[in-house]
Amino acid sequence: MSGGQKQRIQIARAVYQDADIYLLDDPFSAVDAHTGTQLFEDCMMGILREKTTLYVTHQVEFLPAADLILVMQDGKLHKLEALTSF
Repeated sequence: MSGGQKQRIQIARAVYQDADIYLLDDPFSAVDAHTGTQLFEDCMMGILREKTTLYVTHQVEFLPAADLILVMQDGKLHKLEALTSF
């Protein structure tokens, strides 16, 4: 099983729990760009759209969909931005 397949299974297991809050650490890192975009649209913007979700990512193309953006630098909070000001 590839790293991307394992990652998708782990995301599915988390979503299956139907929690109120989700913390996802770079959920798109082990998948290609197309699969990452599909995961983001189907999972983050679809299944989890009514849930509180904190996700850590280097994929800047997903930032416009966020309500709030926290920028970390050297292990510290560097910037806190609402979508309208980012």
